[in-house]
Amino acid sequence: MDNTLSATHLRLQRGQRWIIDDVSLTLSGGELVALIGPNGAGKSTLLRLLTGYLPAAQGECLLAGRTLAQWPARALSRRRAVMLQQTQLRFDWPVEAIVAMGRAPWGTHHEAEIVRDVMTLTGCNDLTGRAYATLSGGEQQRVQLARSLAQLWNDGAPEGWLFLDEPTSALDLYHQQQLLRLLKKLTASGKLHVCIVLHDLNLAALWADRVMLLNKGKLVAQGTPQQVIQTDIIAQWYGAEVQVNPHPGGDTPHVFLCA
Repeated sequence: MDNTLSATHLRLQRGQRWIIDDVSLTLSGGELVALIGPNGAGKSTLLRLLTGYLPAAQGECLLAGRTLAQWPARALSRRRAVMLQQTQLRFDWPVEAIVAMGRAPWGTHHEAEIVRDVMTLTGCNDLTGRAYATLSGGEQQRVQLARSLAQLWNDGAPEGWLFLDEPTSALDLYHQQQLLRLLKKLTASGKLHVCIVLHDLNLAALWADRVMLLNKGKLVAQGTPQQVIQTDIIAQWYGAEVQVNPHPGGDTPHVFLCA
């Protein structure tokens, strides 16, 4: 099976400004790719273009050799799931029902069993029976991750493309660590492929296989964390005074702000 997702010369305009400006990239199967960049760089917009949530003004995205528009909606939903930064729900359903929404492209076959497995995998069992609207922001993010994985669940594990927009923004340190450890473990299986927007450069450095740095809608650097998260590169594109040193636990780069 072709596990490649590629984009060529993507452009998207808002008013007089190109918010995505001639971006070409290839995402390969079995890797965790982090999209980083300063505020307004175009990270969330690029994610929406790569998933088909937004149509590009120019360029195209191909999944397994076919443009996203050529995929039937049901088939694409079985291959690609998206966890947006904020998900507004107008109904007060229990957590299990929210997770089960991810099974819509597949029907109800084994739905209860899969929901139970996904909630266990994501550490959501303690939220069972609670109304989604009563959860904290971090708890809602955990449930949305479970829903997204349920959407890709096939033959006992998630399989396909998972796109996440700032999934750690409301999580405490423990749950940030658990979420990224889980995603890293799942991508290592070779069946799940993850593209994730992160503001925290140290989280990207610790868990990403590859990092893509955006600035003003352009892809200005990409490579391993060691290749991209360097003092001069971060200072240039973020405009902040930083020092990048090896993480105490190894050669992973770690970003420190200068006082």
